Amino acid sequence: MKRRTPLSLLAPLMLVATTPVWAQAPVPSPSATPAAKAAPAKAAKGSALAPVTSVEGITEYRLANGMRVLLFPDPTKPNVTVNVTYFVGSKHEGYGETGMAHLLEHLLFKGTPTTKNVPQALTERGARPNGTTWLDRTNYFETLPASDENLRWALSFEADRMVNSFIAKKDLDSEMTVVRNEFESGENDPGSILQERVLSAAYIWHSYGKSTIGARSDLENVPIDRLQAFYRKYYRPDNAMLVVAGRFDEAKALSYIQSSFGKLKKPATPLPATYTAEPTQDGEREVTLRRVGDNTLLASVYHVPEGAHPDFAAIDVLTLAMGDHPSGRLYKALVETKKASNASAYNYQFRDPGIIGFSADMREDQPLAAAREALLKTVEDAARTPFTDEEVSRAKTTLLKMMELTLNNSERAAIGLSEWAATGDWRLMFLHRDRIEAVKPVDVTRVAATYLKASNRTLGAFIPTAKPERSELPPPVDMAKMMDGYKGRAAVAQGEAFDPSPANIEARVQRGELPGGMKYAVLSKKTRGEMVNASLSFHWGTEAALRGKADAASYAGRMLMRGTKKHTRQQIQDEFDKLKARVGVDGGLAGASVSIECPRASLPKVLALVAEILREPSFDEKEFTLLKQARLADLESQRSEPETQGSIAFWRTLSGHYTKGHPYYVPTLDERIAGAKDTTLEQARAFHKAFYGGANAELAVVGDFEPKDIIAEAGKLFGDWKSPAPYERVPEVFNDVGPKAVALETPDKANAYFYAGQTLKLREDDKDWPALMLGNFVLGGGFLNSRLATRIRQKDGLSYGVASNIDPGDLDAVGTFITYAIYAPENASRLETAMREEVTSVLQKDYSAEELEKARAGLLEYRQAARAQDGNLARKLSSYLYLGRTLTFDAGVEQQLSKLKPTDVRQAMSRHLDWTKVTQVKAGDFATAEKKAKAPVPAQAAP
Repeated sequence: MKRRTPLSLLAPLMLVATTPVWAQAPVPSPSATPAAKAAPAKAAKGSALAPVTSVEGITEYRLANGMRVLLFPDPTKPNVTVNVTYFVGSKHEGYGETGMAHLLEHLLFKGTPTTKNVPQALTERGARPNGTTWLDRTNYFETLPASDENLRWALSFEADRMVNSFIAKKDLDSEMTVVRNEFESGENDPGSILQERVLSAAYIWHSYGKSTIGARSDLENVPIDRLQAFYRKYYRPDNAMLVVAGRFDEAKALSYIQSSFGKLKKPATPLPATYTAEPTQDGEREVTLRRVGDNTLLASVYHVPEGAHPDFAAIDVLTLAMGDHPSGRLYKALVETKKASNASAYNYQFRDPGIIGFSADMREDQPLAAAREALLKTVEDAARTPFTDEEVSRAKTTLLKMMELTLNNSERAAIGLSEWAATGDWRLMFLHRDRIEAVKPVDVTRVAATYLKASNRTLGAFIPTAKPERSELPPPVDMAKMMDGYKGRAAVAQGEAFDPSPANIEARVQRGELPGGMKYAVLSKKTRGEMVNASLSFHWGTEAALRGKADAASYAGRMLMRGTKKHTRQQIQDEFDKLKARVGVDGGLAGASVSIECPRASLPKVLALVAEILREPSFDEKEFTLLKQARLADLESQRSEPETQGSIAFWRTLSGHYTKGHPYYVPTLDERIAGAKDTTLEQARAFHKAFYGGANAELAVVGDFEPKDIIAEAGKLFGDWKSPAPYERVPEVFNDVGPKAVALETPDKANAYFYAGQTLKLREDDKDWPALMLGNFVLGGGFLNSRLATRIRQKDGLSYGVASNIDPGDLDAVGTFITYAIYAPENASRLETAMREEVTSVLQKDYSAEELEKARAGLLEYRQAARAQDGNLARKLSSYLYLGRTLTFDAGVEQQLSKLKPTDVRQAMSRHLDWTKVTQVKAGDFATAEKKAKAPVPAQAAP
């Protein structure tokens, strides 16, 4: 809810999944505010720290050095999350320093004198870590298996890297090229670049107009001393907030915090304040971007107040009412009229005044002029048609559902608090929710009239206006006055501390079969917020019956959520929002799947609506036309993308033995487009009628529910639903492909993609599978600590993302070994050499005992953590019903993992992998890279 962006435009930059790096002014010290009156709670037992304030189960403390500390205990999680937010981002960068906040984020994973190998330290503890940078803040977090030792280590580590990180020249030299590769990856996306251009025109003075990734020249030339100075200036306890969430003892946590962060001194130098304010916009602005691409894109943004302003709740509702699918005004004005294939709305809720934006995507046969006229008229005339109770109620229901789902997951909430704190105060998360509940249609109409003016618009080139109309922003918010006395609500219901070991799961799970043939596995336990996760899987058809029906099956599955005989697409969406349910329904050629996350009280109604969606789809002609339009636009937009082109070529090579029409045939992009274009509504309807049914199906439910009630409900909903067609699993057939090399040219794309792999005769019950799993974890798994990541990313700086994977067959001995990397085209030769050398090395030489032991510990922790997620566990239980397994299988695999020796792993890897047999596919602009390499080097200027 903090940022809804089209095409994932300008998302926060992350260490593993890049984050636009934008920053913010230091947050005023709450010690100078009356906020402490909000919740006069007692100090945690055994702790000298007294709470500053407490809201809905989250309590704030303040260290003597000025550091804020939030504790969010949640015993239902077998993990603990430590999240440190620094109130610095790209907003604080000076001339020549763009991208510095994000680059510094990367360098904080390069070690300290006491933790020299950060990725290794995190991986061996089974941590799920990351770092992200945005306009107003930077944060670092890790989620670890809950234990006193893990918590103590994480707090000590974060306190250590706050002040003792190396920030060394050698690390900058290698990491700069990694970040530059991240920059190049973003350059592939026309939508992302368009958004950068629009914001740079919208903000002529404020640093919100600078992309967090920075300028290439700044990334390549930033001096190490300026990075070190930036680090010393902003990484300090009085400019940071710590969040600890999950399962932990509060008194112990406070003691650990005191002995780690509490020892850090507050610098004598005051924190620098930012003061640049963007002037009121005085006329329309316009920019044009011309690059290689496929679909036309349009974006228009308007200035709005800072995120803490009371107007922002109405702006959030306005954003959803305008951009939602299919009820939003933009969808009806552009998509339903076929002026655009997609339309959306988004906003940026920042510490300083932000923006609300609107976008549209057009296919080649959809004129830009008509879409532009429709978009601007719909947006800037929005207030002339007052917003209705229905529009506002729907938007509020969706927004409040999203907030409740976040608050019921302490890990998500702990990380999300970074955004709210950066906006001004973490308690805004709750105050903003309260404000959304109070929004009325008149409020939405008012903010639309106030801010959605032509003179406040940035769409493209500047156009003079004889009588400019201005949008004056309100005065700054008095945060202390606004937050004084705010208490929030009572904490939600707590759950139980659940042991996710295979033995305990098997002791708690109930299995059976419904009268109609559906198998079930249910595991009832107390959860935070009384939440339940469910997973449904259905299977149908035979190889002969399914042949040539992939496109019809795809449309049949995609039409399920677009309306039933009793509910329209919008009514389905509204009902799930009212039930506070997150539901996914996916139908394909050989089956369908459903995922459900909802509160206990909603589960019966959610299951009933899911059954209706599966059994009684309406196959509405209008919805089918809209779906086809969107499907074609999505496929056509991939024609010039190296990732898509490379992936298709790779899998077509490995699966070339399947003939066209076979269920496992891999079509070309042109074939996909033709199939999407030619398939009719009647073909989709006929597929559903001929194949859909629930006799060959599995249901798994995990969470807070009454098993006998849900079993009975499932029997009533699905017991009499049978597929008219017989079912026989389509077996996979092994194909020894042999070595092949494919090179694809994708002009004007700064980032290239590399795939290499081979087919394997391998099934999950193969005696070598545990050794292969562990061997691959060392080779290309873990968190930046694998052999491939250490060499190709950490040492050589060639790639932002590199990994390997070994995937065994479930029921057939048909598996794959795959390596993958993104990189600059000019680095192709170096990357291919490094990949070959590292893979070959693990086949010829044993891992060290220490390396293997650390990897084993991390892998086992990852597997345990995966079972601790109720959604994951539900999917596993459902899958195992189909495979005829229990979690005793997992226990056996993990027992074998615990006994493996270095020689066992190398020998297993050598038996199955052979680099001389791999298929290699690369896609990128190699012609331009070669041309640049041959160009004469300019002579150095005389001193």
